[in-house]
Amino acid sequence: PADCLARRLFFFQILGCHRHSAPMGQASSGLTQYDVEELISVSGGVFSQAEIEGLYKRFRALDRGHKGYVAGDELLNIPELSINPVAQRVVRLFEAANFREFCRLLAAFSAKAPRSAKIQVMFDVYDMDGDGIVGRDDLSAMLRQLAGSS
Repeated sequence: PADCLARRLFFFQILGCHRHSAPMGQASSGLTQYDVEELISVSGGVFSQAEIEGLYKRFRALDRGHKGYVAGDELLNIPELSINPVAQRVVRLFEAANFREFCRLLAAFSAKAPRSAKIQVMFDVYDMDGDGIVGRDDLSAMLRQLAGSS
């Protein structure tokens, strides 16, 4: 439904339209073949080499200060994310993530991700206080965010 479409739009906005292959041994993005293979493994195999390379280019474009991680304000430059009512929760999950962590987190938004990974991300978004329990206060705060009153 709409939530599924929103997740896919977010995923494809992050990924961008880079769909090329690099020669074996050295990815054209600056990643080595070993890096790409490790990142495919870290992401649970949901990304191909071309997708990893596209994500790396997008990550570098988002990381405007070339710090090696993406800050919250940089993530909010993604139009589909910035208009999402739970954008601040998603940003909190991704904030200060290096590229390896970025791939691991983003993997859950892929259509190829296992259901358990998707559920874990949803749980992390709804667990507002980070105590490992989605309680009454978490749900109340989330509903306020979704309604735009927070």
